Amino acid sequence: MNRAVTMHDLVVAGIALAAGVLAAFLLRMLTRWLARHAKRTRWEGDDVLVGALRTLLPWAAIAGGAASAAAVLPLTATVQRHTNQVLTVLLIFVATVTAARVVAGLVQTVTQSRSGVAGSATIFVNITRILVLAIGFLVVLQTLGISIAPLLTALGVGGLAVALALQDTLANLFAGIHILASKTVQPGDYIRLSSGEEGYVEDINWRQTTVRNLSNNLVVIPNGQLAKANMTNYMRPEHRLTILVQAGVGYDSDLEHVERVTTEVVTEVMTEITGAVPDHEPAIRFHTFGDSRIGFTVILGVGEFSDQYRIKHEFIKRLHRRYREEGIRIPAPTRTVALHQDGTLLPAAVDQPLPVPRPQDTRIPHQREEPAPQ
Repeated sequence: MNRAVTMHDLVVAGIALAAGVLAAFLLRMLTRWLARHAKRTRWEGDDVLVGALRTLLPWAAIAGGAASAAAVLPLTATVQRHTNQVLTVLLIFVATVTAARVVAGLVQTVTQSRSGVAGSATIFVNITRILVLAIGFLVVLQTLGISIAPLLTALGVGGLAVALALQDTLANLFAGIHILASKTVQPGDYIRLSSGEEGYVEDINWRQTTVRNLSNNLVVIPNGQLAKANMTNYMRPEHRLTILVQAGVGYDSDLEHVERVTTEVVTEVMTEITGAVPDHEPAIRFHTFGDSRIGFTVILGVGEFSDQYRIKHEFIKRLHRRYREEGIRIPAPTRTVALHQDGTLLPAAVDQPLPVPRPQDTRIPHQREEPAPQ
């Protein structure tokens, strides 16, 4: 038979509980100080670890104080056992949530460091978080004395039925895992599909891939469709790429002079415009004797896909201005046609008004009826 609770028991229990609360406050202050120092480092993993400790340590201190207070009080064996189970379940729950946060944060840090962008592949983050929470749930059931063997058997049988019912969803899930594992697409890459969708990959989750196009609209693509489509990734194997600008000059132009002036303009654009590649070697290639000009291609280097529009814009403006200063003529396309009139071929420029032919008389002439022979 348990003795009655005395004032001394209550005082000791209160001191134990207060000590746990005080320890939780001090640990909170300590982890806050550690968090400020962790932000100064380049590695983001220490921020994740310190953030998890800020949640786990105070709750552990409070649970320890409560357990000490319960041990001091003259409780029955049943009440003591239930109290310990509740505190143990609370600690397991807090530890599981903290572990899930730590693992998900570390996975997110790894994906960010490998892709080099601000986005994250949440498919791996969500999978690891669900696995850790599931393990913690099973540990809680085992702590409460509930056998998990029948539950695992039921989950195995039910998982087969769920897999058959969610074939499309699971196909998208495994397609997303395959895309990330093969490293063909990572968040931050600029891609273009054979179906016409293109833009920056914002995120790859368990079902779909989110792409942001240049007009800042989001395009949602199922992972299965992305895995089967023909795709061009403009960020791999490297971000830099070359673009081609077509131009042409008149037949009376000095091609050596044209090449020298164009090279100077390319060098100027590559060194002054943001997004260009300063160490790009200018390249001009003449390739066509056209109807009214000699065509050539200018090869420019850009830092990434979206920079090409600004660089093309500046290059064409500066090249046009420089050609005018140097007296290099960019001929407009012309065409000469021959008109057949009264059996004679007369040349006429296409920009001149063409004579309007007279409409032919399509009327059927009147036929006079002859008298019938007698």
